[in-house]
Amino acid sequence: MQSYSFVTTVDLEVAYLQWNPEGSKTAVLVHGWPDSAHTWEGVATLLAAAGYRVLAPVLRGFAPTRFRQRNTLRSGQLAALGVDLLQFIDALGLQQPLLVGHDWGARAVANACGLRADVASALVMLSVGYGTNSPQQPLALEQVRNYWYHWFMATPRGQRTVREERQAFARMMWDTWSPAGWYTEAAFRQAAQAFEGEDWAEVVLHSYQHRWGMALGDPAYEAAEAQLDPAPLLALPTLVLHGAVDRCNHPDSSTGREAYFSGRYQREILDGIGHFPQREAAPVVAEAILRFIQH
Repeated sequence: MQSYSFVTTVDLEVAYLQWNPEGSKTAVLVHGWPDSAHTWEGVATLLAAAGYRVLAPVLRGFAPTRFRQRNTLRSGQLAALGVDLLQFIDALGLQQPLLVGHDWGARAVANACGLRADVASALVMLSVGYGTNSPQQPLALEQVRNYWYHWFMATPRGQRTVREERQAFARMMWDTWSPAGWYTEAAFRQAAQAFEGEDWAEVVLHSYQHRWGMALGDPAYEAAEAQLDPAPLLALPTLVLHGAVDRCNHPDSSTGREAYFSGRYQREILDGIGHFPQREAAPVVAEAILRFIQH
């Protein structure tokens, strides 16, 4: 099993997994919620075989990444995730890596590119459409229904559930966001170790409350928030991969985003795949990434 390495950034001790450390090119793969860096094992192995040094950092709040100071706001705002990623890249001295993200990770990699235009060689977003961070975004009623867990976490009952029944709550997402039978018990238990971080519940709750304007952000990210809203135009090559049967973010939620990109932009729908393409179909995802960046 892969073991974690650590690097120190401004606010965090960031845990990360690594494959093929001597690779001639670098890819950074960022996980989503509720998941862990181990989500990338299949994709990372295939990218490593293609010559990439692959790094998979653990997001703030998720174990074993930890905050350095007790008085740092346990913010889960999306701008903070982008800043964290930039600091991770800087701390390791990475030069224009390929950035790949799923779910929260997709928002993190896109925000990193929005904050620093030349940070990456290419961008890949899984299961999330670009420009969908704003609370003013239009939502189809089907997507409102899909986001039931967002609204639930805004209630006292939902907050207790996240704090006291975190694994059961996360399993509900795994059981309903993709076709039945897609994961093993061992895979869920491995991922769920990341949910046991002491700050996981607070970061998760703040993330969804802030996303819909129900909680204030950390003033430290005020400038980043301003830079990211409205979503900036991106010039780097960008690939979006979206499962055709994603029951969290409906595939229609990533359509019509071409105007946000001045560079090469491509979107692929993955038949029979739900919300976790990197777990459900790692070879398909890795092949799509390699095909896109070699074009």
